[in-house]
Amino acid sequence: MPAKSTLNRLELSCLEPTRYHKISHNPIAIKAADGRSCSWEAHEQEPSEIVLDLDATDDPVHGEQEGRFFHGYYDCYCYLPLYVFCGRHLLDAKLRRASLDAADGAVEAVARIVLQIQRRWPKVRILVRADSGFARDDLMAWCEDNGVHFLFGLAQNERLNAMIAGELARAAAKSARTGKPARCFKEFRWQTLDSWGRERRVIAKAEFTGEKPIRAMSSPRLRAANASPNISMKKLYCARGEMENRIKECQLDLYADRTSSATMRANQLRLWFASMAYVLLCALRRIGLHHTRFDNASCGTIRLKLMKIGALVRISVRRIKIAMASGCPAAAVWGAAALRLNAAASARGSPA
Repeated sequence: MPAKSTLNRLELSCLEPTRYHKISHNPIAIKAADGRSCSWEAHEQEPSEIVLDLDATDDPVHGEQEGRFFHGYYDCYCYLPLYVFCGRHLLDAKLRRASLDAADGAVEAVARIVLQIQRRWPKVRILVRADSGFARDDLMAWCEDNGVHFLFGLAQNERLNAMIAGELARAAAKSARTGKPARCFKEFRWQTLDSWGRERRVIAKAEFTGEKPIRAMSSPRLRAANASPNISMKKLYCARGEMENRIKECQLDLYADRTSSATMRANQLRLWFASMAYVLLCALRRIGLHHTRFDNASCGTIRLKLMKIGALVRISVRRIKIAMASGCPAAAVWGAAALRLNAAASARGSPA
């Protein structure tokens, strides 16, 4: 592990090494090797569908840093990083100013990832899923032009709410009659007044819980087999909430929010370090910890119970010996994971 001073020089370096900054990092090369290959290797055979989840979150700043901006929704000065996940696999993490739109840079990120997927699996069905912050005309148009399916939330407005007034009244009447929550769905064609370049399919849910009405909208472009309003809203769109847990793992368990350096370039590198740590822990969980009590554990649990433990390490010419305390509860799992990782490395022809 490099010393803190070495990491600091790496963060503050220029793109090209100089007399005073002899080490540097190449953002373009890092983007090309950000762990996507690990997620593809997790599939033993070509999948029938790949779901890409997009989301933006707040990353509070810690002073007068480059790119700081007050975000009204999060009520703080922060960055607004963009994350792209495929299930548990992190595919992209981009640090952005909070003054930008939530979907800024999403078209470039999706295009790069989709191209890599299609090169590996030309026939796979790709679904892009995100909340209403990503329901932008350029992103939806790119998906439509490139045969990519999408399912985006839509922010409510008076015009949309007026379209489902009848469904909401029926849900309220049914809830009053049965004493239980009731919901109705409606599918229609809709276009914004000026931000969308074309008309698109919209699915709306009108729900009444007995206390207050709940309205939810989504703009899906799905094949007929998965096009029913109930499936689109309940099983497909709501499932994207699991991505929030993955972002929490990155920020809370692996400290991806420690972007306290003075420059955006240095803070992006810190975000990449945390992202690479997440990718490595996902590989450890998939390869070394399957069929153990940690096969579904969070990154924080793996870090605390399998990595932050005391051991005696002895290094000789031929081998490295790791001796753990006899009472260590994770010793057996640790040893089994080491053997599995070594076998996987040998199978790929690389050193353990």
